[in-house]
Amino acid sequence: MRIGFVVNPVAGMGGRVGLKGTDGKVERARELGAEMRAPDRAHETLVELRDTAEALELHTYGGLMGEQTAEEAGFDPTVVGHPGGEETTAADTREAVRAFLDSNVELVLFVGGDGTAVDVAEAVAAREETTPILGVPAGVKVYSSVFAVSPEAAAHVALGYDRTERAEVNDIDEDQYREGEVETELEAIATVPVAEQRQSSKQTHAGTVEGVAEWVADNIRPGVTYVLGPGSTLGAVKNTIGIDGTPLGVDVYRDGEVLARDAAESEILDALGEESVVVVTPIGGQGFVLGRGNDQISPAVVDRSEIEVVASRRKLDGLGVLRVDTGDPAVDEQLRGWRRVRVGRYETRLVELV
Repeated sequence: MRIGFVVNPVAGMGGRVGLKGTDGKVERARELGAEMRAPDRAHETLVELRDTAEALELHTYGGLMGEQTAEEAGFDPTVVGHPGGEETTAADTREAVRAFLDSNVELVLFVGGDGTAVDVAEAVAAREETTPILGVPAGVKVYSSVFAVSPEAAAHVALGYDRTERAEVNDIDEDQYREGEVETELEAIATVPVAEQRQSSKQTHAGTVEGVAEWVADNIRPGVTYVLGPGSTLGAVKNTIGIDGTPLGVDVYRDGEVLARDAAESEILDALGEESVVVVTPIGGQGFVLGRGNDQISPAVVDRSEIEVVASRRKLDGLGVLRVDTGDPAVDEQLRGWRRVRVGRYETRLVELV
C-alpha cells in the first residue's frame, strides 16, 4: 500500500497552555512553554503502521512535516518535497498533498487538527481527486469526522478499510472560541475510509442539566480541589456553584474560591491539593471525555485526581460508548472500562469508556 503521510508539527501546541488553539498563536504558545505534540502523535501512528503492515510504501514531506518522525520510527520514506522556510505553513501542507497525489498514493494520512484537515481536503478537491484522507488527532479542537479516534486507531483504519464514504470537514473561528462561542462551519466534504474507529462530527445536544449541576453543587467537599472542564454542562455546574467560570476553559475551584480561571496545565497542577476531583462531560456525538478541547487536563493532572463524568441523559442517548485520548496510552488504558456517569441529581448510568 502506498500512503502519503504529512504532519502539521505545531498542531495542538496551544492546548496544554490554555490557548484553545494554535492558529496565529504559535509564538505565544512557545512563550508560555508549549511543546510540540503532533510529532509524538505521528510517531505513535507510524510505529503501529510499521508493526502491522506487511508491505507499505511511505511517502512523506521533509523535516518535521514527516521525514524526521518516519525515520525515527524505522521507515525509509520517499520524501516528495520540503517546507519553504523554518516555520511550516498551511501552504506547505497543501503542497505536500499535491505531491502525494502526483505519486498516486492510495491514502493521505495527516497529523493535525481541523485546520489541517481543511488544508488537506481542499488540496485534494482542487485536483478533482477522490483519494481518501484520514486524520490523526493532534489539534486542540477536532470537530471533523475525518479523524480516527486515536493514533493507534488511525494506523489500523489506514491498513484495514475496504470501503470509503463522504464525510464532513468542520472548523471554527478560534478567536470566537477563545471568547466562549462555538460555531462550527462546514468547510469541505472529503472521501474517507469507512471504519468504526473514525470519530463522528461534533453534534450539539440540548437538554436539561439542572439536576446534574445541583448534584455537583450538593456534593462539593471542604478542602477538595475541583477542576471543572469546558462545555455547557459544566457551565451550568459553575453557575450553580456560584462562580464566574469560562464556558470553554478549565476553571479550578476550592472552598468557595476560584484558584485559576481559564487555566493552563501548569496552573492546574500548581492549584491541585491533597485531594482533587476533575469533572468533565463528553462531547456530544463523539463521546470524548478527555483529549478533545480540554488538553489542559493532561495525564499529569489525571494522575493526581479522581475523574467524575457528568452528562445529560439526552447527550448519552446519542453515544454508544465514551472515549479518552489523553496522549498517554498508559493513562488511557487506566481510565478504560465501565464507568458510572452522573445524569441527574439522583441518577447515574453505567457507560463503557473505550
